[in-house]
Order: sequence, then structure tokens, then C-alpha cells
Amino acid sequence: MNKERKLIIAGNWKMNKTVGEATDLVEALKRELGTQTEVDVVVCPPFTALSAVSSMLKDSRIRLGAQNMSEQDYGAYTGEITAGMLRDLLV
Repeated sequence: MNKERKLIIAGNWKMNKTVGEATDLVEALKRELGTQTEVDVVVCPPFTALSAVSSMLKDSRIRLGAQNMSEQDYGAYTGEITAGMLRDLLV
């Protein structure tokens, strides 16, 4: 692998984990990963857990991602989330 490129491991949790289960998993990941720097780790929890997980990852090497993002900035799009909403969550 090119030394200038870093491996990324991302986990899309799909429709799994309640908020409590998501925070438990993030705590376990933080413990297990420790200070490793060989790979970048990204977690993509369900939208219901984004806020809680975002707060937990503020001072962590683990990055937060979203599973989906609407191309619209606003409007009557049931179940969608905008880039601005994600930005507010530090995603």
C-alpha cells in the first residue's frame, strides 16, 4: 500500500443499535482502538444515535459519518436529513 495513503475502516450500522447500544459500542471501540494510528476508523450509526455518538467522539480519533444525506437544502422530504443538519452534529 502507498505510504501516503491511509487505510480507512468504516462501519455502517444500518438500522441496528438503539442510542444506548450505540454509545456502549462506541465506548468499547474507543477502548479497543486505544492510540492506534495505522488506520482511520469511521462509524455511521443510525440517525437516532448521531447526536449522542457525536458528543462521545469529540476528542477521539474515531470519525463520525452519516448513512445518508439529502441533496435538498430544505423542504417536505419525510425521513431525509440535510447537509446543514449533519454539520450541526459535527458529521
